[in-house]
Amino acid sequence: MKKYDVIIVGAGPAGIFCAYELVKNRQDLKILILEKGRGIANRKCPKHTNGGRCVHCKPCSITTGWAGAGAFSDGKLSLSHEVGGTLPEYLGVEETIEMIKYTDQIYLDFGADGEIHGETLTPEMEVIRRKAIESNLKLVHCPVRHLGTEKAQELYRKLYDFVVDKGVEVHFNSAVQNLILEDDKIQGVKNGKGEYFADLVMVSVGRDGADWLMKECSKESIGTEVGVVDIGVRLECRNEVMKDINDNFYEAKLIHYTQTFDDKVRTFCSNPGGFVSSEYYDNDLAVVNGHSFKDLKSDNTNFALLVSQKFTEPFKAPIEYGKHIARLANMLTNNQILVQRFGDLIRGRRTTSNRLYRNNIIPTLKDAVPGDLSLVLPHRILKDIEEMILALDKVTPGLASDETLLYGVEVKFYSNITKVDNSFQSTSVENLYLGGDGAGITRGLMQASVNGVLIAREFLKKIEA
Repeated sequence: MKKYDVIIVGAGPAGIFCAYELVKNRQDLKILILEKGRGIANRKCPKHTNGGRCVHCKPCSITTGWAGAGAFSDGKLSLSHEVGGTLPEYLGVEETIEMIKYTDQIYLDFGADGEIHGETLTPEMEVIRRKAIESNLKLVHCPVRHLGTEKAQELYRKLYDFVVDKGVEVHFNSAVQNLILEDDKIQGVKNGKGEYFADLVMVSVGRDGADWLMKECSKESIGTEVGVVDIGVRLECRNEVMKDINDNFYEAKLIHYTQTFDDKVRTFCSNPGGFVSSEYYDNDLAVVNGHSFKDLKSDNTNFALLVSQKFTEPFKAPIEYGKHIARLANMLTNNQILVQRFGDLIRGRRTTSNRLYRNNIIPTLKDAVPGDLSLVLPHRILKDIEEMILALDKVTPGLASDETLLYGVEVKFYSNITKVDNSFQSTSVENLYLGGDGAGITRGLMQASVNGVLIAREFLKKIEA
């Protein structure tokens, strides 16, 4: 029998920072991390050397592996308590702010860039805020520390070296299949290689593992509740169009409540000079994302427009709902990402290759397939996206150009929320702690990292009691 003090399921930011905080305080603990994907040195996407075409690696190196999807994202650390998750609901605002400062310092210690974008409101930023108000948009002030895709990988590699040097055991290609419970208390976990036991278990499987987690919760009667479903598109335009926002904010968090349906639409994950990318779930389900490097830049900016829907009973399958819409898009494109010009969308016609390639905007996702989003997304979501783009156009003129590109679909698989107390322990299973994006608690690198630190501190309290 393999017995540990702590088992961490998932080596994303939450899992990594939990391990870091534990070994920083107690180097005598026996800690195991089980990760579905590969080590960061082996996380290589063949698209980069294969003419931009996905070859369907199993598991996907973009969404799984050491540092999770965050290692291959833009690497943005949102330094506001209002962005990236719901930690203030568990901690309160003041403690969340202090924990973000503490965790941000760890990132700095491991090599994060010292520059913070949008930290102080300048007169130029005030002008953008005024335009946003006039357009019925809420601008959330969120300072951002930008790591960059390649620099993020270097930083997380240093964290790997640190925790392993302190004795943490990490198993890659080791997806957990089941939780081991007895009398409503966690005993350990099981995968294809064996059973592993510990008195304390943290599950932080990220968005890639959210579906597995919800199925496991259902099977074991672990409490969950339906969260918000986020579905939308990734918009790509020329950098010139977004110059004022990019120069002053790097990423502006804008929220709009639409005129027709009063639905919430928000901008998410903006990548100035970035690249649109595809990522795969369940090995073959293609959804769109975006990232940017610290040094390598494109002529375009991309960001997500996400429509938030809160469903009521009897609906209980937000992740499957999102996957269903993604599958519709995949059906039309042979499992590639669909792209449509905004001008074609509002005129009710599909984008053709001829229209696409006479654009000023050259798509950065080379294998995207021209098509028609109206055959995929519900009318309500499309109407919300159209109204959001028209509102944004008043803040940054040119965004509603016919040539603006919309890639579909973008879905965030963190919709179900596990029921936990203020220490992030399951309300159903003793000593089982749940965190990160996969548990529906966070939505970004910084709050996921903070979540990991907090759970580590709860573990230390129990171990030292």
